[in-house]
Amino acid sequence: MVDHDIIDPGLLPDLSAIAAVTLAELAAGPHATEDEDERARRQDRLQWAATTWDALPFDADGARAFGRVYAATRTTGRATSGRLADLLIAATAAANSLAVYTRNPPDLRGLDEILRIVAV
Repeated sequence: MVDHDIIDPGLLPDLSAIAAVTLAELAAGPHATEDEDERARRQDRLQWAATTWDALPFDADGARAFGRVYAATRTTGRATSGRLADLLIAATAAANSLAVYTRNPPDLRGLDEILRIVAV
């Protein structure tokens, strides 16, 4: 959902939110590049996302859901290391009974028993 300039709005739900973990990833983005133009684009995207959506916190319910998400990921034989943000986002959605709209559904393979994953 963060790639608003790429994704057809008709594919998205009328009401949407952003995981606080996604917002954290976006906040790190401008600092992860040396290119000034890219840094400005990333900063614009962060500001747009932060003012467009309410951030869903990763809370105690999310922490409990994380256990299920982590276990399901391991069951598929996929590595969990290096995927913490994706798994925390999935757990946040699961804890709030929300779908995850993503351009990268393979990142969430094996989690369809826990939450709805929608490719956009």
